[in-house]
Amino acid sequence: MIKTPKIAVIGLGYVGLPLAVGIARHFPTVGFDISAPRVAELHQGFDRTGEVDQAKLRASTIKLSAKAEDIRGCDVFIVTVPTPVTAANTPDLGPVMSACRTVGAIMAKGAVVVFESTVYPGVTEDICGPELERVSGLKCGTDFFLGYSPERINPGDREHTVDRITKVIAGQNAEITELLARIYGAVTSGGVFRATSIRVAEAAKVIENAQRDINIAFINEITQIFQKLGISVYDVLDASATKWNFLNFKPGLVGGHCIGVDPFYLAQCALDNGHHPEVILAGRRINDGMGPWIAEKISDLLTGPSRVLVLGLTFKENVPDLRNSKVIDVIRGLRDKGHQVDVHDPFADPAEAKHEYGETLIPSLDGLTGYDCIVGAVPHDPYCAFTDENFDVLLKQGGLIADVKALWRGKTLPAAMRLWRL
Repeated sequence: MIKTPKIAVIGLGYVGLPLAVGIARHFPTVGFDISAPRVAELHQGFDRTGEVDQAKLRASTIKLSAKAEDIRGCDVFIVTVPTPVTAANTPDLGPVMSACRTVGAIMAKGAVVVFESTVYPGVTEDICGPELERVSGLKCGTDFFLGYSPERINPGDREHTVDRITKVIAGQNAEITELLARIYGAVTSGGVFRATSIRVAEAAKVIENAQRDINIAFINEITQIFQKLGISVYDVLDASATKWNFLNFKPGLVGGHCIGVDPFYLAQCALDNGHHPEVILAGRRINDGMGPWIAEKISDLLTGPSRVLVLGLTFKENVPDLRNSKVIDVIRGLRDKGHQVDVHDPFADPAEAKHEYGETLIPSLDGLTGYDCIVGAVPHDPYCAFTDENFDVLLKQGGLIADVKALWRGKTLPAAMRLWRL
């Protein structure tokens, strides 16, 4: 057992950076990212994800680098790179394999490689282990060892942070598990849970988000049913939530780097093992179809080609994260119906919006007026604080307020405006 392990965190995004800063409070730590601009920003104390503030970043003892050579000599390598899906919604293990090649090229005997990236059961031992062996020339389970500890970062969540949550851990053997318990146990006050195997830990992570996806899919489907009945799902949820064991999920656009992606990893694992995952894939179909459905419902309430202002593009409120945002489906659906659509988001990076979606964000709401429709797509705080004056300026007389995320529920809106909500 290494007394004071030197630790490298591979990937400094929403997951890796907070983890690396937390670990650096207790162990010598190197944070590595292949993006030199990202590392340069972090050296200046700027985290574009908003997960680590400037003071905490500048006070950290972490060494930041975009050079793989700088992680040579580390004892433990924690991989926190993304696990996206392809255009065909199949697992894309490219970033994980790239990280394996980076680590394999510089690690020495006795190294421990831990994966936090969301994968399906078997990826760590059956895919990552052999790739590390191939690149390093070392023997897995003898010369180096594997571990898994699923990430649970929720962007923008200031309560369930990496230093407070329970960390699930599993090592290739009991000794590695205890090493991980020591490392992660030092970082979080939430303690650690020792899973019985790496596969169990992988499975636990992938079902956490699949379960949430399915629950939201149910609410989205009943939302569509209740729309046909002229009933607001939010009114129904208020009534149902009075029962003690009702799960009060809300309808909406399911995007982001986890919930809208991870179920496809579980589905692929099922298919590979001869099982057709009906519930999982049904949930994905419902949630992926929500954006076009919302666009159609809004368009049906507009007369001819209209000017529409969409408020919000990120996948959730009060964060800059644009990954896999399903707001773009609403925007494109409205344009397909012939409407002119402008998009504003005070949190999103304009360059990233242009790169990811080809969208040119409106830089400010100042001076904007005369829209036929406003779509409240993301409940950012500035939008939730809208008053009658905001609507009177932005909307034409008799314009439509499409409140997708219940931003203005409970508010008295201008009588001259029309309102549609889920």
